[in-house]
Amino acid sequence: MDRSETVRPLALDGALEVYLLGLVDFDAALFLQERLMMDVAQGEGGRGALLICEHPPIITIGREGSRADVGCDREELTARQIEVRWLNRGGGSLVHVPGQLALYPIVPLALRGLGLADYRDRLERAVLDTCRELRIRAWSRPPRAGVFCRGGNLASIGVAVRSSMTSHGLFLNVNPRTDALALVRSREGPATSLAAELGAPIAMPAVRESLARRLAARLDYPRYQLYTGHPLLRRTRRVVAYA
Repeated sequence: MDRSETVRPLALDGALEVYLLGLVDFDAALFLQERLMMDVAQGEGGRGALLICEHPPIITIGREGSRADVGCDREELTARQIEVRWLNRGGGSLVHVPGQLALYPIVPLALRGLGLADYRDRLERAVLDTCRELRIRAWSRPPRAGVFCRGGNLASIGVAVRSSMTSHGLFLNVNPRTDALALVRSREGPATSLAAELGAPIAMPAVRESLARRLAARLDYPRYQLYTGHPLLRRTRRVVAYA
């Protein structure tokens, strides 16, 4: 595995370029996904990209969700400065907060020889691989999407595919505030986290590295590179409160 602190665009055919972005506003992640989808589509060799980040508090509702899933009224959301966004992705309603890892793979499914069901299965298996590495017992529940532990829903999947190119993706609770996760009534049951299941603090960098490595392997990328940031990332200084 090569490591680099120098940001540069996608360059390696057949490689997965992994961008560690830190805390990123949701709109900035959407913009970068769109740009990378165009870049990857124009490339050769089935190369791909993976954005790994966290988000300030926001609630997103996919094609299988509804406003009724949100457990607080409009006035409370306004007071907490939490926006609700409707998205054209699979999955239901999700709350995103610091401590939850958002992983956005940009993968050309046709060139990689993958169907949507197989792709979602590989995302789940990558999470299960990381859980085994951390000695946390976890499992999937087909046909339901996601990964589950004794305490509840650990990881959620909400994928979008356009012209065989993936976006959106996988959301893993590492060490978020549990009261923040309760803002959405998940149809998958109560939410849990790696820290809650382990019963001890857990280092976010170790989880990020494991997931990047496991996802690259599960998506059949022979190699991957890690980058800190991306030149097209639009950062803001929006401050939100969810206490």
